[in-house]
Order: sequence, then C-alpha cells, then structure tokens
Amino acid sequence: MTDTTAINPDDEPLLDGPVHAEGVDDEPVERNRRMFEGWGLTLVAVIATLYAAFHMLALNGVSINSWTGIDLPFLPQFPMETWNFRIVHIAGALALGFLLFGARLFPDEDVAPTPMISKAGFVLLIPVAIAAWTVFSFAQLVNSGTLPEMGGLTTWAAFPGTEIYGREVTWFGTPLLIATIGAIVLGWFEKAPRKTFATSDIILALCAVVVALYLIPIYSTAARNSVGTSFVPVGVAFAATAGTLMILELTRRVAGLALVIITGIFLLYTFTAHMLPGILAVQTPYDWKRFFGFVYTDAGILGPTTAVSSTYIILFIIFAAFLQASKVGDYFVNFAFAAAGRARGGPAKVAIFASGLMGMINGTSAGNVVATGSLTIPLMKKVGYHKKTAGAIEAAASTGGQIMPPIMGAGAFIMAEITGIPYTDIAIAAIIPAILYFASIYFMVDLEAAKLGMRGMRDDELPVLKKMLRQVYLFLPIIILIVALFMGYSVIRAGTLATAAAAMISWLTPHRMGLMSILKAFELAGIMSIQIIAVCACAGIIVGVISLTGVGARFSSMLLGIAATSQLLALFFAMCIAILLGMGMPTTAAYAVAASVVAPGLVNLGIPQLTAHFFVFYFAVVSAITPPVALASYAAAGISGANPMETSVASFKIGISAFVVPFMFFYNGAILMDGTWPEIIRATATALVGVFLLSAGVQGYFMGGRSAWFIRVALMIAALFMIAGSWTTDFIGVGLAVAIFFVQKLFHPSPDAGFDVRGAD
Repeated sequence: MTDTTAINPDDEPLLDGPVHAEGVDDEPVERNRRMFEGWGLTLVAVIATLYAAFHMLALNGVSINSWTGIDLPFLPQFPMETWNFRIVHIAGALALGFLLFGARLFPDEDVAPTPMISKAGFVLLIPVAIAAWTVFSFAQLVNSGTLPEMGGLTTWAAFPGTEIYGREVTWFGTPLLIATIGAIVLGWFEKAPRKTFATSDIILALCAVVVALYLIPIYSTAARNSVGTSFVPVGVAFAATAGTLMILELTRRVAGLALVIITGIFLLYTFTAHMLPGILAVQTPYDWKRFFGFVYTDAGILGPTTAVSSTYIILFIIFAAFLQASKVGDYFVNFAFAAAGRARGGPAKVAIFASGLMGMINGTSAGNVVATGSLTIPLMKKVGYHKKTAGAIEAAASTGGQIMPPIMGAGAFIMAEITGIPYTDIAIAAIIPAILYFASIYFMVDLEAAKLGMRGMRDDELPVLKKMLRQVYLFLPIIILIVALFMGYSVIRAGTLATAAAAMISWLTPHRMGLMSILKAFELAGIMSIQIIAVCACAGIIVGVISLTGVGARFSSMLLGIAATSQLLALFFAMCIAILLGMGMPTTAAYAVAASVVAPGLVNLGIPQLTAHFFVFYFAVVSAITPPVALASYAAAGISGANPMETSVASFKIGISAFVVPFMFFYNGAILMDGTWPEIIRATATALVGVFLLSAGVQGYFMGGRSAWFIRVALMIAALFMIAGSWTTDFIGVGLAVAIFFVQKLFHPSPDAGFDVRGAD
C-alpha cells in the first residue's frame, strides 16, 4: 500500500511558508462546462439566480403576487401544487444544464467551429415553435371553461379519433420528439466556441420548457387520474418520452455514462420483461404509451428522489453556496490544519477532519475530493505518504462525509422521505456508525504514519490555532442548523435560518455579503444543483420501472428464499447488489435505487426498517471507494498522480471498517441508538476497540511494532469478536487481544516470518 522508506525528521522544510487554504470550496470547472462572456454570461447568471431564488421563496411560502398585489400570468403563486412544483424544478434544471454543459468535452486548444451545422440546427426551431404554439392553445382550452367537467375536474378528451388526440400526435408530440432527438444527435457533431451557446443546446433548453408547459395544464385536468393506464393522453406519453430522453442526456453530460447505462438496462427490461424467465418475468408486455405515461408521475420521475432534490437538497445547496461565499470552507480546512497538523502524518489527519466537515454538506464524494484534496493530497505526499495512499486517504475521508450527521450529504433527507421516519431519528441513529467509520480511518492513518516513521508538520508550517479559535464563530451556521432541527423546526425552516446566519456572520469577516454577493451565491447554487437534480430525476426513471414492473418485490422474494438457508448470506447478497448499483453513481442516486430494490427485501426478512435502509445506504455510499468503479478514488488519483485502480484498492483497504459497520448494527441495534444508555455505551466502546484491532491487523502494526502474519490474522479475528456485540464475544475478543499483546511483547515474532516449504525428502 505504501512506500517502506521512513521519513527523516531532519529533512528540508516542507513549505516555504505556513499552510493557508484558499478556495478549497470553489466549484471546479468541468471539462464540458461553457465559459460564457458578455451577454451570454449575464443571461446564464440571471437564469441560475432566479432558479435558486425561486426555490428558496417557494419552500418558504413567499408569493410575489401576494407581495405586489399584481395578478399577471407566470408570476409564482405559492404554495404551488406538488406535481407542478416538481415539473418546474426539473424543467429549470434541464434548461439551465443544457445551456451550461456541452455534449462533448472541450479540448485544451480551440478547435474550428462548425457554423454550417449550427445554422442547419436552427431548422429544429420550427418543430419547437409548432409544439409550443400547440401547448399554449391547449392551456387556453383548459382554462376557457368550455370543456365538460367530471367530479369537479375539467375533462381532457384525448382519445383516438378525437380532435384533441390528433392535435397531440400531429402538432405537439411528433414535433417535440423530432426537435428533442434531433438536438441530442446534433450535439454530438456540432462544435461551438466554449464562450458561446450551441444551437443544439438552445433547442434542448426550449424543449424542456415546452414539456413543462404541456404537463402543468394537462395534469390539472381529470387526465391526471389516468396516468399508468391505457387511457393516459398520448400527449403525456410524448412529453414524458422527450423529458426522459433529455434527463438521460443531461445526466450523461454532468455525471457520466454509468447511471445512464444502468437506467438504460432498466428501460430495456421494461419492454423485454415478458420474454424473460424466472423471477424477472412479467405476465403481459408494457407498451410505450403506458410506460411513459406512468414514468413522469410521482411513482417515477416526480417521485421521492425529485421530492427530495426539489426541497431539502436544493435548500442545502443554497446553504453550501452561502458558506462558500463567506469562505467558511477555507476556515474549516485551516482550522483542521491548526488542530491536527502537528500529529504524525498530520495532513492525513487533517484530510479526515476537513473532508468529513465538507462532505456532509456538499453531498458528493468525488466533488469533495476535488475540493479539499487539492490541498491535502500534495501535503500528504510531502510528509512521506505514497501518492496512492495520499489519494486513498482523501477518498475514504470524503466518502465518510456522506454518512456524517446532521446532513449526511442529503442522504438523511432522502431516507426520511422514503421511509417516513422522522429526520431527527435518522440523524441520531447515524452518530455512532459515523464515529466508528472516522475512528477507523484515523487508526489506519495513525498506524501507517507510525509504521513509516513520519513526522507531523512544524508550528511554522501551520495556521496559528489561537487565531483560528478567535474565528470559531464561523461554525455558527452549522450549529444553528443542528439546534433548530433538534428544537423541532422543520428541515426547510432550519436550513433557511442557517443560510441567513451564514450571510449575517460573513459581516464579521473580510468577505461581507452584500446584495451582489447574495445574488452571486444564488447563482452559484443554481449551477451547483444541476448535477444532483439530473441524477435524482434519472434515478426516478429507475424507481418508475421498479414500481411499474414489481421487480423490487421479486428481488424481495429472492432474498427471502436465500434467507431460508442463511440470513447472513441474504445480507451479503444485499450488500453486493447495493454496491453494484452504486458503482459510478452519486450517493443520492445509488441509495434511491438500492432503497427501491434491496431494502424492501430486508424489511420482509423481519429487519427493522431503519436498520434495513441504513444497511443499503452505507453500502451505496462506500461504492465510491469500491473497485473496480470507485469515483471518489478516481478523482483522488487524478490529483495525486497515482494509478486509479491502485488508489481505489488502497481506499477500499483504508475504508474497510465501513464494510463491517452495517453488519454491526444489524446484529446489535444499540449501534443505532436502539437500546438503553448502558447498552449503547458498551456497544460503542467495544466496537471502537474492535475497529482499532481491525485497523492494526490490516496495517500490520500493533503496540509499537510491525506484526507477523499470524499476529495480523489473530488481530482481525479478535476484532470480529469485539464487533459481534454480545458479552460472550466481547470477552473472547478481549482475551485474544491480551494474548496477542503478550505474544508480541514477549516473543517478538519476526514481521517477515513466512512458511518453510520443504521437499518430499
């Protein structure tokens, strides 16, 4: 895992001056993001600002109409109907995302544009205009009061043979699909300068708006009750098809191909399930109209994943943007260096602290690696860590931020939405597992540093702790958030208070937030939200497939069948599914899919709902450091210069306890705060000892010296006994640990001991 060369404490200074973090929480510029100038920059900034501000106003029930008394069309009316709000949420992200992110990576050097292709692309404006004109005519018809009513709802007679049906097919659906598919294909061939808009992206942004403008009035009629049936209006199916294609395309642009491929497999399954054998089979095939008429509802794209992204996630993205504007992220890292930099292997321990703080806020392991790792990884290399180890430590720490309460990278809010369990219960239950995870990484890092003889950083290389402590008030926004949540305030109200606190506290710093800074923070939040919204919407497609086909229930029955042989085997199988589903996917999407496929099966095994969802959540999170597809490790390798696969293996090793912790709270509910205080304290203490023994066994370093292979094996066995949770296993584990200690101290077995292999003679 590491170099075996010890570090000389008399080496040259690491740095010319003290560490000073700057811009660690600045958003990295993706290779396919456009860098506008002039009016283009202004336009995108205005759209992003309005998009984020709209959510903040909507979530807090602020109505522009009620403020102004002006009744003009398109002014926000709050509270918005739930489906309408989510439709606008997705449409805005699609439009903004297509304008900002190109279909291909921009090369380092300017390439010749393709003006003929760009000009030819404007032909697609014709079908967009036709579809938009038809949508406006539909909206006028719905609001005219001339349509018959049924049960107090306006009817929408879009059956084959009717005039509306013909208009939906000829003048809305067909032009919309032509424009959508044409623009997606065009994006692969069109080359436009990075500082200008691409024609194909403008077309896609307009198509996203047209989809929303159609669905909002139609879903206000009785047609909404027909979704998922053969009676769904064909226009809904057309709009959903176009919307799904755009979601997949934007997800490809901002999150890569992994999630798109997985979603494509689920879509393929929908239309081929009737031909498959065994538990994957369905009785009757699903036609195109029924599926797409179903997927763009609250059972799919508009379901739990979008519910969370349109409320909690975007709210906390705004919160993170305000923290970034007030440079709180820089303070987190500088404080971590001042507090932990002196310890042996100091930068690695700083990475654990700082990455944990940043990771729980930003909701993406790979993004957190890029943010804090740009400072911590080079410093780890300078104090003696091998480049792959430096990257692995940062990847493991950043991933752990996703399981750290109170925010848990938005995972806590998704779990609350899916399970119906109060958010505060989830945050409290997550405390001990998070402690165990970060304690394990700390032990691994400390033992590694001791084994290699590493030093910490000198006082003159570090920020002054006293100065950092004088600025400890910068933690107040997070403290206010935690206190408000546990006082019983709603998540939205608590998040809003914390955001306002971040703006006010900035006035105690050189980075005071005035009106322009606040608008800039909203702009940043709008841009930061695009990826997670696209990912959540894409995960919603998978959720829709699972809901329609019932494949989740069949997985549950399969787990029940396995559990009849061995419950442990069923859990292992569930672990593998959660990790496989999470590979290459952000945490939010990984958990959402795993919660739909795996968690119901675990609940059917008799496992408590909270335990079942925490089980799959943890494995969905650690998929970011699990080979062969480990996004956090790959991001760290890009900074450290190490081999990505070697880095992913090393990060898997460092985060090994995360693969044990879920089994711990399955066998011992006290780890999730389910028990009396004496039980919880004993479970925590013994688990910490077990995690230490596991780390010592993995690192091969115990009680001040390197360990022989059989000592390492014994340490890991003792760790498993300590982790099991019963009094009997705890005593066995302690006894083994004591015996190992005496063997190590009395007999000093050679750490290089091996097996003698003799011939037949």
